[in-house]
Amino acid sequence: MTETPTEEVRSIVREHYGKVADTNGAIGCAPGCCGGPSTSSALGYSKEELALAPEGADMGLGCGNPQAIAALRPGETVLDLGSGGGFDSFLAMRQVGPTGTVIGVDMTAQMVTKARDNARKLGAKNVEFRLGEIERLPVADNTVDVILSNCVINLSPSKPDVFREAFRVLRAGGRLAISDVVATAAIPAQFRSTAMSLSACIGGAALVEDIRAMLLEAGFDQIRIEPRLESRSFIKDWMPGSGVEQYIASATIEAIKPGATRSCCGPSCCAAEASS
Repeated sequence: MTETPTEEVRSIVREHYGKVADTNGAIGCAPGCCGGPSTSSALGYSKEELALAPEGADMGLGCGNPQAIAALRPGETVLDLGSGGGFDSFLAMRQVGPTGTVIGVDMTAQMVTKARDNARKLGAKNVEFRLGEIERLPVADNTVDVILSNCVINLSPSKPDVFREAFRVLRAGGRLAISDVVATAAIPAQFRSTAMSLSACIGGAALVEDIRAMLLEAGFDQIRIEPRLESRSFIKDWMPGSGVEQYIASATIEAIKPGATRSCCGPSCCAAEASS
């Protein structure tokens, strides 16, 4: 049976990140790209945050720090899309405290195994890791307060399904706090079709206006997408000499599922409430 393009992309990504897990991040997201754990401090994580996660959880595969926009509170239920070795999940676990819950979902069995091993090292009781695809989440309807994700949704060959699933599992008033790679201009064909560019968070990046349209179609409001053009200083090293940094950038993506009023839905939302 011939694979469809969607299945082929998913297979490429799953195979590659299985190898990333097996090498503890040594090969990065592609040859020449992603500098490993030492890059995380440049993405906005503090030394204190980096010290909290167990060894092996941070493989330097992110493109930002979703914790910085999540405004997590004790007792909340958090879902981490593409949780990898569990780095952001473990940071979230400490913020929501013993009365909160963190669920990490990853489609790569090796990553889920690694994250579960890391949880055992910590003796973590309020975090769990599930094998599954972010387009078909193994999570019940209306059960999550906050969804985090770090440089993963761009890898999905069916982003509208990701946002529809996110909307389904969020409670009314729940929020997205995402760091991801977005396209700031149309990406040339040579960057869209190779296995390396697809697994390196380049080939699958969507235009900002397309992401906004997907979020609206899924039902979200209060959408805020902010490309961080300074991120090009490290993106240029993902495919050195290619000039790919002219077309993509890291961005923060925030949105709210309409419904129950919350006292605060994240830093930018709090600022908006204060000014209204």
